Amino acid sequence: MLTKLFPPKTIELPNGKVVIQKRSMTPITILAFIVLIYISVQITDFDLQRLAKRINQFFFILKDMVPPTWEYMPKLWEPLVATIKMSLFGSVLGAIVALPIAMLAASNINRSRWIPAVTKFILSILRTLPTLVVALIATFIFGLGTMAGTVAIFLFTIAYIGKLLYEQIENANMGAYEAMNAMGLTTIQSFRYAIFPQVLPNYLSTSLFCFEGNVRYASILGYVGAGGIGLLLNESLGWRNYANVGMILLMLVCTVFVIETLSEYFRKKLM
Repeated sequence: MLTKLFPPKTIELPNGKVVIQKRSMTPITILAFIVLIYISVQITDFDLQRLAKRINQFFFILKDMVPPTWEYMPKLWEPLVATIKMSLFGSVLGAIVALPIAMLAASNINRSRWIPAVTKFILSILRTLPTLVVALIATFIFGLGTMAGTVAIFLFTIAYIGKLLYEQIENANMGAYEAMNAMGLTTIQSFRYAIFPQVLPNYLSTSLFCFEGNVRYASILGYVGAGGIGLLLNESLGWRNYANVGMILLMLVCTVFVIETLSEYFRKKLM
């Protein structure tokens, strides 16, 4: 049917030969994109008029955040430090655990077929679960507080770093690894001396990048009782105290900026 709608184009070359050039699929792609947008608008009940009418309320809220309540700052230091600790511990522990899991998921260093398949399936499940949902489940298991948030960040870090790391392992040069295996070294020893040095810079860089994101994620885990500065953010939003919200957001922006600057510096040193 596509051939009838978009028949191939024939081009006659100077030497007398005829070359058949396929029609571009761009019109079909654009049409499918428009249809999908239309379906999405219908499903989500998107209303452009409502958006244009209510968008000014967003700027009113921003106006209420400025200036922030500076007297509120001393109350934020302890929850902010708790958020950073939660992110750091969950990120470090998750990055460490992700390494052996990535080894199990890499198909080029596992002779078994089902071990990498099962491991990749588990990582896919962990990536599919939203961090807030994991934190909510963790609060029922470990109670309210930073322990639940740490567990949620830990699991997310395993899924994120494990996914990227096993792909890097599968794309590594296997020459030295196979030579060491032929010499009698075990799989772990061959991985340690042949593949791990190849993926180490990207592994550390990915871990630092994941830590940056975890600090931002940890700031909203307080909505489900997972501790940290998110508890105060939820409380201030609930009471419509936007000046306090502005102070919390300012502290978070400064903290994330400092962490991202340091992380970017160390990532450049690793490259």
